[in-house]
Amino acid sequence: MAETHVLFVEDDDVIREATTLALERDGFVVTAMPDGLSGLESFRADRPDIALLDVMVPGMDGVSLCRRIRDESTVPVIMLSARADSIDVVLGLEAGADDYVTKPFDGSVLVARIRAVLRRFGHAGGPQGGGADDDSSGERGVLAFGDLEVDTEGMEVRKAGVSVALTPTEMRLLLEFSTSPGTVLSRDRLLERVWDYDWGGDTRVVDVHVQRLRTKIGQDRIETVRGFGYKLKA
Repeated sequence: MAETHVLFVEDDDVIREATTLALERDGFVVTAMPDGLSGLESFRADRPDIALLDVMVPGMDGVSLCRRIRDESTVPVIMLSARADSIDVVLGLEAGADDYVTKPFDGSVLVARIRAVLRRFGHAGGPQGGGADDDSSGERGVLAFGDLEVDTEGMEVRKAGVSVALTPTEMRLLLEFSTSPGTVLSRDRLLERVWDYDWGGDTRVVDVHVQRLRTKIGQDRIETVRGFGYKLKA
């Protein structure tokens, strides 16, 4: 199996060095950068399998760096934030991050999150323009919902015949909805099925991704069922 290359952008020298050593002990190849601009240069030069971005880094903050990466690639991104209740968490997710970890973090927790994301993406970042692994869907073929078509084999989505570009996380989320149309899916179920959490997680991750998905497939396509979760209109 090929080694997994991690881009780690963190301006705190102690955290950067300690985390790099911890990840390397777990078998990851790590490129660590102290600021956003050097992080972007490294991303473009090395094309890592996953990016860990601290929110508050100089030169270009982590949220802006996430946007730049997402403009060019569907490689998985995990944001690192110093505060669980910070607006930076939501901004990072809205910028295209797939998950976040709150600092200070335990090394084993970070590794578990990284491995969970990589499993969702098929390890090496997932194929560009889609890439959820297809065992989250019990059905095969093209599923149609009005002008929305979801190809569960080709991992493609079309709206009114026009291809819709989704990240692998967004694709997995849509697969969960499209293979259970009209069924209310709780946030906890979505965290377990899409984010591969077998422990509790922050439901803001689900909410922000649902909103991002709505902007791409139609705001009225996914309905909020207050107190329960979400459902795809059949």
